[in-house]
Amino acid sequence: MDNQKNLLLAVVFSLVILIGFDFFFAPKKSEVNKVQVNENISEETLDKNTPSIDSSLIKKSNEIKSSEKRIKFKANRIEGSINLFGATIDDIILSDYFQTIEKKKKIQVLQQENSNSPYFLRMGWASTDKSIELPDKNSLWKANKENFNNEKIKLEWYNNKGLKIIREISFDENFMITITDEVINGTSGKIDLTNFSYLRRKNYEPENKFFILHEGPLGVFNDTLKEVSYDELHENKEIVESTKNGWIGYTDHYWQVAIFPDTNESFKARFKTLNDRRNSIQIDFINNNVKSVEPNSNLVTKSYVFAGAKEVPLIDNYIKELNVNKLDLSVDFGWFYFLTKPLFYALNFLSTKFENFGIGIIILTIFIRIILFPLANKSFKSMNSMRILTPEIQRVRERYKDDRQKMNQEMFALYREKKINPAAGCLPILIQIPIFFALYKVLFVSIEMRHAPFFGWIKDLSAPDPTSLFNLFGLIPWDPPLFLTIGIWPLLMGLTMYLQQKINPPPPDPIQAKIFMMLPFIFTFLLATFPSGMVVYWTVNNVLSIGQQYILLKKQKKE
Repeated sequence: MDNQKNLLLAVVFSLVILIGFDFFFAPKKSEVNKVQVNENISEETLDKNTPSIDSSLIKKSNEIKSSEKRIKFKANRIEGSINLFGATIDDIILSDYFQTIEKKKKIQVLQQENSNSPYFLRMGWASTDKSIELPDKNSLWKANKENFNNEKIKLEWYNNKGLKIIREISFDENFMITITDEVINGTSGKIDLTNFSYLRRKNYEPENKFFILHEGPLGVFNDTLKEVSYDELHENKEIVESTKNGWIGYTDHYWQVAIFPDTNESFKARFKTLNDRRNSIQIDFINNNVKSVEPNSNLVTKSYVFAGAKEVPLIDNYIKELNVNKLDLSVDFGWFYFLTKPLFYALNFLSTKFENFGIGIIILTIFIRIILFPLANKSFKSMNSMRILTPEIQRVRERYKDDRQKMNQEMFALYREKKINPAAGCLPILIQIPIFFALYKVLFVSIEMRHAPFFGWIKDLSAPDPTSLFNLFGLIPWDPPLFLTIGIWPLLMGLTMYLQQKINPPPPDPIQAKIFMMLPFIFTFLLATFPSGMVVYWTVNNVLSIGQQYILLKKQKKE
């Protein structure tokens, strides 16, 4: 195996990462299912001692629009409203995140049940005694006022038969909501109860499906992350898990809603399609422990809702404060988690220190190149040794072109004479690939890069370079189609890749040489659609590689 095979191996891995991401797993548009879904939840009994979340708890409704009576709230970082019918949390807006850099419309996480894409949460109570009247989706809760500003929300429900539930909803400084229910038994008999929560999402699948990012239902059960694709759930209809100290939720690229009971409680969780309708998904949990409430006594339980941005330091803090297990796995750091998360914290620190995410990317790339210098040096040294030896290799190939066995013998004899191992550059490249892929993953999933400005025309590092060669970078008043939007940074990346190729030994095979010559142009078009923060990273990395290889080549020639 000669040096060209080593280089080709690196190119293949790059193509798997880039072309495989952009071409084979290109964004697909999803069709919105406009058919209304039956409101009935399955009557599947999760355990003989555990009540089911069934139709007696959540009644059927043929109405397209549910009854509404709303109270409004505003906390530190979230705001919205609650429908008092069913005490439904179906309107949560993130106060400091916007849909575009113009900051005209805020991000809405949960959406009302009568909207085009309903996404809402309800909590309730179940009993093995079906004669007990408990609140359902049509039950009207009472609040002592209509507007709540940075204060706890207190709701009450009474069944006129001695059973009363007081619900307290409190918000922390960020995105965690705590729901405390107090059940007061004013009847003459003992009542056995357990609590549940369900999160329902209709008419939704992500418009963009990415191979390297999970979006959809997920949870942590028995210390293990379980990611469920929409396709898998549609095929299986229902997936049930039982655990303690876990959580279940939906994750999007940058946002998440997760629900879980008190971490000391064991519960059964479920992913389920509703009435076999695609894009109509429900996740829920029900507490395994049925608790008895004696006459003239009460029962208090807690459950939690995380609804907000997937900010890693914040989520890690919740893991410590609430002891919720592995909530940070909602951020899809991938297979190289042990590399990706430390790289994120390093990038986050540098970006905060220099108050610019793009500068953080550049400095982190430099640090990684320094750390990997010995490995890269060994790889470049092998490449450059092969480059110096290329004329002699070509002569051997020409002399024995009709006798391949003799040609290989002479080439290996030449390698031994010059003390060169053609495979020496292979292993360092393989070791570096996981590190660079982990950094690539960090840049893709980090919400910190979303809407982060760099310099000049780059106002959002998570968006492609907005300039285009085909309108002379804005001088011509014409907006080219997307595939012709090749900005300045992708051009710089392509140029640095071309220079890097010129320094590398030329392939002896003419066909291979033509393929390698085309790669900078292919990658330029390919990366033009990538977030500009990733293109900055690739460009800087190329520049550092060119500098390192040039210095080493100059040193070897002197030797």
